[in-house]
This record gives sequence, structure tokens and C-alpha cells, in this order.
Amino acid sequence: MSKIEINNLSFSYHEKNQQELALSGINLSIEEGEFICIIGPSGCGKSTLLSLLEGLNTATEGSICIDGKEIRGPGRDRAVVFQHYSLFPWLTAKDNIIFGIRQSGRKYSRSQRSELADGYLESVGLSYAAGKYPAELSGGMQQRVAIARALAMEADILLMDEPFGAIDPKLRLELQELFSRLSKEKGKTVVFVTHDIDEALLLADRIVVMEPGAIRSDIKVEIPHPRRRDKLVGTKQYQSMHKKLISLFYERVAEQIGNEEVVL
Repeated sequence: MSKIEINNLSFSYHEKNQQELALSGINLSIEEGEFICIIGPSGCGKSTLLSLLEGLNTATEGSICIDGKEIRGPGRDRAVVFQHYSLFPWLTAKDNIIFGIRQSGRKYSRSQRSELADGYLESVGLSYAAGKYPAELSGGMQQRVAIARALAMEADILLMDEPFGAIDPKLRLELQELFSRLSKEKGKTVVFVTHDIDEALLLADRIVVMEPGAIRSDIKVEIPHPRRRDKLVGTKQYQSMHKKLISLFYERVAEQIGNEEVVL
């Protein structure tokens, strides 16, 4: 049995007494411990699919099951990290993580929560920032805290909505490699939405390519972990997969202008 099973999923928005179809007939199985990246153009339904996995929206048709049980709303088995850091501004970095530990539902003593929070801060390289508030942290530091808080919730599934999209390229690479390592170490099942093909190739076990409202392709990334960008980009396997993904992204554009292929 798959960890996540999406069956014939459709979803429509209601606007001005009309229905607008956002997703149609989505089928996807995700195994326990898999890292799935969902890529596709803006407006294709990536974030809508993530909101349905989170339980914030309800399918118009079809179902999403986790461990064989249909989801009916948000749950402790799922933790979410957004592009914008969503830390509580009135809590320190450490207290934000302690909040995540409390959300796990595990019965820890105060001293255990403090010790666990210190451990999570250390895992993202922020032990020195335990007493700082979000306003005193850079964007990259805030996102490290958000990742630590998500891990502290001890959820089986991590849902990531372009979590590194607002961070400068150097920090983005550091966070990609950090998150890849931590998620594998802790055996998390990850669904990660991104626009970035390079990011998907660095992180994913499988890449799901979406077109408006539907899944266009589901591609297995058979490159061993751990992956490092500087060692990955020069390999023939990487270059071949990158070209294939670029082609899938731009194939519709080629069709519209009457070409068989788009040259980039």
C-alpha cells in the first residue's frame, strides 16, 4: 500500500456563480520515504494539489488517502513549509520550534522540549540564533527555522510549497542540500512544489510534470543520493534529464508556434 494514494482527483473553484476546473482526473501514488517534486508552469494547479494534500480544500471528485485512510482535513501526519516563512513573529527561533514540538502531540516534559528544540536548531546550523526573533533573522535563517519547526512536528509527510523561491541563489543551494540530507536521514515522505528544474533534479526521487489541470509526465530520477549540484551538472545523466524536462515544459509553446522542438 502506498503512503499517499490520489485517485481520479478533480477540483473546481467557485467564482461568481461559476465553476472553474483547476484539476481533472489526477492519479498519483507516492511511496513511504519518497521525495516527489511537482513542476510545471504557473497556474497549472501545483499549489492547488498541495492544498488538497494538506486538507485545506476538499476534492470535487475522487479522493486522497494516506495509509489507506481518506483525508478529511489537516492532520498531524502532515507538516507544511511555505515560500514565505510563516514564523510567529512574537516567538524566538527556539520557541517557534518548541511550538512545532507541541503540535506533534507527543508528551514531552518542558526540559525535553527544550533539548529537542536545541537539537533541531543545531541540525540547521542555527544554535547561536536560539534567542533571536524572526525580525532579527535573514530570509535564509528564517527558512532554516521553518524547516526545523516542520521536522520538529514529527509528521510523516512534509508538504513544501516553493520553500526556497524567495532566497538568494547561494543560500538556496545550501538549503536545498541541507533539506535533502535531513529529509532522507529522518525518512520523511516529501511532496515539493517548485518551478525550478535544477532544484527538482537535485532533490527528487521522482519528478511529476504538470500541465494545466493534469499530470503530463511522471519521471523517475535514477541518480544516487546524496547529490551535490557542482558534481551533478556535468554528468550525461543530468544533462539528458534536464533536456527532457525542458522539452516537456516548452512542448506546448512549440506546438503553438508550429515547430517540432524548442531550442534553448
